[in-house]
Amino acid sequence: MKAEVLGFGEIEVDGERYDHDIVIEAGEVKKRKKGDSKRFRDEYGHTPLSAVENIPWGGEQLIIGTGVYGKLPIMPAVEAEAKRRGIKLVAIPTEQACQLLGSLNRKDTFAVLHVTC
Repeated sequence: MKAEVLGFGEIEVDGERYDHDIVIEAGEVKKRKKGDSKRFRDEYGHTPLSAVENIPWGGEQLIIGTGVYGKLPIMPAVEAEAKRRGIKLVAIPTEQACQLLGSLNRKDTFAVLHVTC
């Protein structure tokens, strides 16, 4: 799967451009629906990735692109759920996450990619 950060707030995955956070589940790209996580914004200073979101838990690893500057907060409940499921959690800045996605087979790709901060 080919993914690339084009600039702050923009990403391209397999030739399609997105100007919002995305979720990749077995290679299928969808918009990240972070509305349920917004209630934690004041606590974290930013809308975090929380366990109340629809997280793609289907693979052996979950890649979280934490933004251009690596600032996306990940709530402890997400880390705990990954551990409970036996899923390796890889949380790295989005540009590095895109490089990692390039080494994966499309059907084995499960990720949440933040495109700003």
